[in-house]
Order: sequence, then structure tokens, then C-alpha cells
Amino acid sequence: MFYVYVLKSGKTGRRYVGSCEDMNDRLGRHNRGESKATKHGVPWILVHTEQFETRSEALLKERYYKTGRGRDELNNLK
Repeated sequence: MFYVYVLKSGKTGRRYVGSCEDMNDRLGRHNRGESKATKHGVPWILVHTEQFETRSEALLKERYYKTGRGRDELNNLK
């Protein structure tokens, strides 16, 4: 299984969208500051996940969430 996830920074309030195969491991790496893109916002809180059968499906959804329309959709989830 592959996941698309949305994190919110407990420090800055910013949002981060990513995809992975092992959600628990990936969230741990974000919160340990091992990701260059997210080390400034530790701690990160998981606010949304979606599960997909293939990596390509997950990557398509991740890219969508990084568009204007996708960001609007994420804003409406709250």
C-alpha cells in the first residue's frame, strides 16, 4: 500500500503534502528532522491520509494536492 499524507507543523502552522509506502516510518523521520524540507517545522501532526494500491496513483494525488485546486480541497477538509 502507498499513502498520500498531509502534515501540519506544530511550530509554524504550515502544511506539507507527501507520499510514502510506510506511513509510521515516514512520520517519524519528519519529526526527527531527517527531511530537509520539513526539519524547520518539527513537530509535525498528521492531519489527513489516503491509501492507494500503486505508487503512481499516490504520486498523482500528491501532485494534485500541490495545485491550487488541490490546496483548496485540503482547506475544505478542516
